[in-house]
Amino acid sequence: MNPRTLLKQFLRDYKWAYGFSILTIIASEFINVQFPHILGKFTDALQAHRLTFHDVVVYALLLFVVGVVYVLLYGIGQYRNGKFGRDFEYLLRRRLFEHWELLSTEYFRLKSIGDLLNHAMNDVQQVREALAGGVNILTNAIFLLVATLVMTFTTVSAKLTVVSIIPLLFIPFFIIWLGPRIRFASRRVQEGLSDMSELTEESFSSIRLIKATANEPVETARFQERVDEIVKRQLTLFRRSALFQSFIPTMSSISFAIALLYGGYLALSGQIRLGSFVAFTLYLGLLVQPLQQIGFVINNFQRASASLARLQILLDEKPSITDAPNPLDVQTLVGDIRVDLSSFQYRDATEPVLRDIEFHIKPGQTLGIVGRTGSGKTTLVNLLPRIFDPPANSIFIDGHDIRELPLATLRQSIAYVPQDGFLFSTSIGVNISFGDADATMEQIERAAKAACVYDDIMAFPDGFDTVIGERGVTLSGGQRQRTAIARAFLKQVPILIMDDSLSAVDMKTEKRIIEALEKVRQTRTTIIIAHRLSAVRHADQILVIEDGQIAEQGTHDELIALDGLYAKTYHMQQEGEVLVQ
Repeated sequence: MNPRTLLKQFLRDYKWAYGFSILTIIASEFINVQFPHILGKFTDALQAHRLTFHDVVVYALLLFVVGVVYVLLYGIGQYRNGKFGRDFEYLLRRRLFEHWELLSTEYFRLKSIGDLLNHAMNDVQQVREALAGGVNILTNAIFLLVATLVMTFTTVSAKLTVVSIIPLLFIPFFIIWLGPRIRFASRRVQEGLSDMSELTEESFSSIRLIKATANEPVETARFQERVDEIVKRQLTLFRRSALFQSFIPTMSSISFAIALLYGGYLALSGQIRLGSFVAFTLYLGLLVQPLQQIGFVINNFQRASASLARLQILLDEKPSITDAPNPLDVQTLVGDIRVDLSSFQYRDATEPVLRDIEFHIKPGQTLGIVGRTGSGKTTLVNLLPRIFDPPANSIFIDGHDIRELPLATLRQSIAYVPQDGFLFSTSIGVNISFGDADATMEQIERAAKAACVYDDIMAFPDGFDTVIGERGVTLSGGQRQRTAIARAFLKQVPILIMDDSLSAVDMKTEKRIIEALEKVRQTRTTIIIAHRLSAVRHADQILVIEDGQIAEQGTHDELIALDGLYAKTYHMQQEGEVLVQ
């Protein structure tokens, strides 16, 4: 559901509640316009010397009651509409997040996280302010304007009213001319804020590299450049907004001048009473106020319209990877994997990254994948859970083309340890149980022991309740990897993928993890990507990937006997281990 449809649906659902809030604001304004009328009556009585102390008290009480009732009614309307605006803000942000969760990984490869966050924060806030504050002010302005005109026409002078408001009639035409220009300038400011958010997010993510290379001045200069551009765009918006806001007071000043001249003449000639003239000057102030408010609201609506258009683009995005029109009715998988991939390339690439990949793993077997950095190993395993979509009839699990399987069934059947071992900013225990929220503490501890991270966790004062920073920044690289491995061990699924997830652990710890893995993988189909060949030497089958193709294939002993790339790499690593020992 796009934001405009969502807004319409929200307003339909809350129409009676909104109606009540608007009625309280309308009532408050009809109460408010009684103030000049009462003060005019008081002035006439004062001029005629008909006032007693009792009358003064009555007029004072009347004005007090008008003020109190106005504040109560207007306050109720303001509060309720403000609450509805917050409700819609929450609904829209939740809808955005849910939509982003559905989009494919390909989308996030091409989008800046900072830009997306700017949408979720600034654009949604602009819409909320227009919906809550804008509706309040617009309702107040329209009905204050109507109520004031009714009072001036019926209690003062129709002629004086018509002549005095002539300059004010130019305001709507000015709004129509300048409004689109404000909307365009507002959109440019939002785009600038997105650029700044993108750079900020990028800099914070790479803060260690920036400090290690003493590049703080470079980053500061880049940030300053973005900020300067935002300032230029904001000044353009402020100039147009200032012109917009200054035009209304100018017209109101002309109206006041006309009212004083013509109203003074009518009062001096006896055509209207002095009290009516005093009341009209107050009414004229009330007339200017809603016109200024209408200008302010339209200015806000122009900004909100630009933000709504940007949100519309976001929510119109469709996931590139979805269930087939008629997915197979498969609820569980065993883990028999067969790959017959002629080629695969990314959408934004000009050359295939994988070519002629063919292998078969039976349930409970282990496949090792080795190769140089950038050879296509991670891309290959990312095709299995359809992080990226493979061509049709190229990858099969249990004899089914994975493109025909329900996405939920496919992905729930795979435990995946990515290269970076991503961790969330919560407790270690919650991170381990991420794939199985119903896991018991005993199961979590068992998984941690199998991943050789239990002792590290228990060394923290709060143990498994230790809260780690964003991306697990408080843990070492090895601890992060082992925690991610524990999370995968805990998830009881038929397929386990480990993408170079032992690179940050020492050789002794690696051996202990592999020993634990031998027990785990007896009931799982396991795929291990590694640079250290000791992690895959016990695999049932090993692929050596070179430039996106299978250069060598076989068991450890077969590849050693082949005396090719695998054998040379293995002997070099063996010599290195001897030197380390």
